[in-house]
Amino acid sequence: MPFNPRVFMRKSHRWGAILIALPFLLVIVTGFLLQLKKEWTWVQPATTKGTGKSPTVSFDAILAAGKSVPEAEIHSWDDIERLDVRPDRGLVKIQARNRWEIQVDSGTGQVVQKAYRRSDLIESLHDGSWFADSVKLYVFLPVAGIVFGLWCTGIYLFVLPYSSRWWKRRKKQR
Repeated sequence: MPFNPRVFMRKSHRWGAILIALPFLLVIVTGFLLQLKKEWTWVQPATTKGTGKSPTVSFDAILAAGKSVPEAEIHSWDDIERLDVRPDRGLVKIQARNRWEIQVDSGTGQVVQKAYRRSDLIESLHDGSWFADSVKLYVFLPVAGIVFGLWCTGIYLFVLPYSSRWWKRRKKQR
């Protein structure tokens, strides 16, 4: 039986889509949420404004502000994942290891907002790192390759009828 590229492309497209359905659905849903993270405070808390334009508060005051929020469970610097300093907004964001975000006025050291931050969790689900590095490498990377293959076969299947009509018209004209 001779090789038929049209049949091969249709079968590759169908089975590739079935193979990647669940991981790709996760990538699509989390990508949608990440696109809306600045618009939807459920995903990522809105950034407020502080009083100053340059940080004058000490690190001790920042730690004390973090400790003052019981939900964040901050007892020492070990409980803080990162600090995000926004001089233009007069703000320091404290991100606790348990995903709580505390926004501190960089001029006064007062807590101006506290909220749970889901964007980092959603991002780790999106790229597969939440599961394990091996899942990221051996599941999500091949899914990306298969999606590229689906794109290629889809373009081929889309262009094929137009190409066939063009060749038939050309043949008829000769």
